[in-house]
Amino acid sequence: MIDTGDIDVFLGLDVGKGEHHATAVTPAGKKAFDKRLPNAEPKLRELFAKLQAKHGTVLVVVDQPASIGALPLAVARDMGCPVAYLPGLTMRRIADLYPGEAKTDAKDAFIIADAARAMPHTLRVIDGEDETIAELEMIVGFDDDLAGEATRVANRLHGLLTQIHPSLERALGPRLQHPAVLTLLERFGSPAQIRKAGRRRLVTLLRPKAPRMAERLVEDIFTALDEQTVTVPGTEAAALIVPSLAASLTAVLDQRKLLAGQIEELLEAHPLSKVLTSMPGVGVRTGARILIEVGDGSTFPTAAHLAAYAGLAPATRSSGSSIRGEQPSRRGNFPISMSSHCGERRRDLKRRLVSDHGP
Repeated sequence: MIDTGDIDVFLGLDVGKGEHHATAVTPAGKKAFDKRLPNAEPKLRELFAKLQAKHGTVLVVVDQPASIGALPLAVARDMGCPVAYLPGLTMRRIADLYPGEAKTDAKDAFIIADAARAMPHTLRVIDGEDETIAELEMIVGFDDDLAGEATRVANRLHGLLTQIHPSLERALGPRLQHPAVLTLLERFGSPAQIRKAGRRRLVTLLRPKAPRMAERLVEDIFTALDEQTVTVPGTEAAALIVPSLAASLTAVLDQRKLLAGQIEELLEAHPLSKVLTSMPGVGVRTGARILIEVGDGSTFPTAAHLAAYAGLAPATRSSGSSIRGEQPSRRGNFPISMSSHCGERRRDLKRRLVSDHGP
């Protein structure tokens, strides 16, 4: 938890792309500043310096520590201001305690500042020294974009193949993202082109990408081709589109492979990498996400705090004598709470991450 005993003014920033709304409150709860300011270093420095000169130590709190909130935090650190982060989910819950239904930037900035003043336990520390996590967050975010693009292109390919030749889609669909299948579709975009190429040519084409699967895959393809004798309208148009989509999907998957190597290098540079990747079911990408969310765990006083934040702590349900027991929480900021890992693995992760390497 952040020690706010030496803080003279709490500055809440509801950050935005072009401008932020800044609200500063004193320890007594009185507003000391409440205006919009551009997302530019000179204006940020001017505000921080003004508050420091008039009040003393300024705690700068944002609702987004990355992306649009990165510059204010960097300027604040450079000027010697302590910084903190109020998670969005926590902020939404706190907002229910304030009167009114309106949602404005000014109200959000005040809530951030007032929560820092009155409820410092809700804040999370932002470690400005850990460049590894900052780089991981940026690369993992880009990887998320690529994953979405890969899914979109793959679904389009599935749809086209199903439309023109369902049997061929059933043969290729389960292996659609395999390099051999994508190579085939880049070269031959229609069932007629594939058949015309012949078995021997296809085996020669696919063997470098799939040495053990090439012959079996070609046999599966020709078996599928023999199941349909008619040509569905639109097949010729699909023959122009399929190679382009296959090339796009190949490029996206290659980018993801490159990013996976970079993510692995960054993760290995962090002291907690061995702890994270030693867990069953936790690979490089999941380990990176965990590290981005919880860091070294030092911001959580106990394992129970981390479990609650992750949505892994059981929620007690009790009402009279008819309803008694516990069930998994449906809340939590932690991505792993929505993963497919079984409960035992998640409990083991929480125990080892915090008990062995936490505070």
